[in-house]
Amino acid sequence: MAHATESAGQVNVGRESAGGITSSYTVDEGVRLRVPYSFFGSIYDGEEEAAVLSAMKQDSLTMGPQVLAFQKSFAEYTGTKYAFAVSNCTTAMHVCSQVIGLRPGDEVIVTPNTFIATTLVILKEGATPVYADIDRRTFNIDPREVEKKVTNRTKAIYVVHYGGQMVDMDPIMEIAARFKLVVMEDCAHAPGAEYKGRKAGSIGDFGCFSFHSLKNMTTLGEGGMISCNIDRYAEGIEKLRCMNLDQWKDQKDYWIPSHFDVVDFDGKWGNNYRMNEAQAAVGSVQLKKLDWLNSLRVNNGRYVTEGIKGIRGITPVYEDPDCKHVYHLYTVCIEEQELGASRDDFLRVLYREEGIQGILHYQPTYHFTGLKKLGYRQDLCPNAEEFFYRRDLNTPQHPRLTRDQLDAIIQGVRSAAAKVRR
Repeated sequence: MAHATESAGQVNVGRESAGGITSSYTVDEGVRLRVPYSFFGSIYDGEEEAAVLSAMKQDSLTMGPQVLAFQKSFAEYTGTKYAFAVSNCTTAMHVCSQVIGLRPGDEVIVTPNTFIATTLVILKEGATPVYADIDRRTFNIDPREVEKKVTNRTKAIYVVHYGGQMVDMDPIMEIAARFKLVVMEDCAHAPGAEYKGRKAGSIGDFGCFSFHSLKNMTTLGEGGMISCNIDRYAEGIEKLRCMNLDQWKDQKDYWIPSHFDVVDFDGKWGNNYRMNEAQAAVGSVQLKKLDWLNSLRVNNGRYVTEGIKGIRGITPVYEDPDCKHVYHLYTVCIEEQELGASRDDFLRVLYREEGIQGILHYQPTYHFTGLKKLGYRQDLCPNAEEFFYRRDLNTPQHPRLTRDQLDAIIQGVRSAAAKVRR
C-alpha cells in the first residue's frame, strides 16, 4: 500500500516505495489527500492470517497441498478443466507463449492499452507484437481492428479485459477459428468477470490471472494462475512452469535412476515459476471471498457513476450489457471540448485542490523507448493514444472505500470540473 501519514481523515503523501508504480504511487509534494490511490486491492482478516500460519507448519512450503487445493478450487470457479498456479501473471503469459510455440517471424495481435507485461512475453520469444486499436467505450481491444491486422504470419490474439470488463469475445473467437489462431485472455483485471454468463479465462485457449497487491484478490502481493481446457497445452504448462521436470518411465524405486527426469516441451525450456504454499493458502481464502469483494467494487463503481453522471465533459464508466463488470478500475474520461479544459488541467485541480489522487492506465505500449528502438510507428492506434494522453483518469477504487470517501470522490470530480470550466 502507499506509504502515507494519516491525520484527521486526510493523508499526506510520503516517500516513493522501492517498487515504484508496481507497488505504490507516492510523491513528496506536500499535498493533503482526502482519498489516496491505494495499491492494496483486497481485504484481509483473520482467515488469511490463520491460513498463512497453518501453511508455515507444513513440511513442504512450495507446490504442495495448498497449491493443489487452490488450483482445484480455481478451476471449478472459472469452469475450466485445468488451473495452474504460478508466480505472477507475467510468468503465466510467458509459459503460454512458450506452450503455443511462439518463435521469430510469428505475429501476435495485442492491445496497446495494457501493462507492458502483455507485450514483453511476446518479445521474449522473438515474436512480433502487432497492435490493434481499442473501443472508445470499453477501452478493450476492438474485434474489428483485430481482423484488419491478421496476416499469414499471425499466430495468436492476446486480449486484455481492461478495468474488470471483458472483451467482446464472440467475434474474437470467430476470427480465431476462421484463421486458426490461438487466443490468450489476460485476465489480470478480471477475476470473476463474465461475458454472456461465461467466466473470464474460460473462453480462450488460456486465461492468465494476476494476484498482485492491487488486484481484486491477492496472494500476499504476488501470484498468478493459468486456466486451460486443452490437454496438450496443460502438459506443456505443467513442464514449463517448473523447469521441465518429469518422472522417469518404469521407475521401480524412487531414487533409481534418479529423483526426476528433465524433458523439453516441443523444444522449449521452462523456468522456476512456482507458487509457494503460504500464497496458495491465502489464495484459497481470497477465492472464497472473491464474489463478495467484487460486489463491493461494483457497488462503489455504480455509486460514483450515479454521483458524477450528467457533468458536462465527464464520461463515467460504461457497462456492456453482455458483461459482468468487476470494477478493478474506475475510469473517468475527460472530454476536452465539452469540458473546456484538458485532462491534465482537470487532474491537477482534482489532485492538488480537491485531494483526490488519480492515476493513468495505460500509455500505448509502442510509445516506450524499447519499442521505439524496434521501429514501431508512433501513430498506430489513435483511440488508444487519445485515451491515454487526453481522456483517461482512474480515481481510487478498492473494496475498503468508505461512503465518506466515495462522496469525497464525487464531490471532488464535480468541484474540479466546475473550477476548470471557469
